[in-house]
Amino acid sequence: MQKDVQKKTFTTSDNCAIAYTLRPAEKPGTPRLALIHSLALDGSIWDGVAEKLAGQAEILTYDCRGHGQSERTSGPFTTELFASDLAELLDDLGWPVAAVAGCSMGGCVAQAFAGMNPASVSALALIDTTAWYGEHASKNWSERAAAACTKGLAGLVEFQVTRWFSDRFRAAQPGLVKKMTEVFLANDVDCYAASCAMLGAADLRPALPSLHMPVTVIVGEDDHATPVAMAQQLHEAIRGSTLTILPGGRHLTPVECPDQIAAELLALLKRAASQQTAAEA
Repeated sequence: MQKDVQKKTFTTSDNCAIAYTLRPAEKPGTPRLALIHSLALDGSIWDGVAEKLAGQAEILTYDCRGHGQSERTSGPFTTELFASDLAELLDDLGWPVAAVAGCSMGGCVAQAFAGMNPASVSALALIDTTAWYGEHASKNWSERAAAACTKGLAGLVEFQVTRWFSDRFRAAQPGLVKKMTEVFLANDVDCYAASCAMLGAADLRPALPSLHMPVTVIVGEDDHATPVAMAQQLHEAIRGSTLTILPGGRHLTPVECPDQIAAELLALLKRAASQQTAAEA
């Protein structure tokens, strides 16, 4: 870990404590990048990506409310509430503009944030995510929440791990798989259920045509949770977006494919800088 990494806590306007990590960059004018994690995990899913981008961006990772080291007051949760938490955190940090990337649940929050605060988003990366989980979303997510309440989170681990990571990755990186499993098992079941309800109700599709910042959509080739078809729908709905499909990747490509994700984010940051330069010319 970088020597100058800062771990802090911020309190939102409704008194929810949000744990965050800031990785500064020494060079003035370095782009700022906020990274939002997936359901039932925390900001650590970005550790490998942040390491690859060290010095090339000022990087914010944080634990969404109800997750990780942040306060675990259970719901009701909405993507708009989570987006407001990020808006308040960025304001507290003095970041009027940043690139925003989200994975899975984090991608839904990123879409909500960009729709609510378009002028604050220099670029947007939507990774292993969707704008809408489909007509049966509420029922499916309710069943997931009920399973957690009846079986306990330990009863969901095998299902989760095989969705998160390819067979090859699980065999090659048991330490990382164990770390993510431990984060998952440390969740509060009520907060998990509230987060499931949030995703079941989420429909970010109306905001997609209004996203005019540079946008990249990234998905693992073998993602069964938010499959390639969902990524293609995002790409088609967001004018000017790019679509990258990562061979062999499953649902947590920031953990499984940090080199590729870092490269895609760096390309996005460069695209945003070029667009800004052209606008100022």
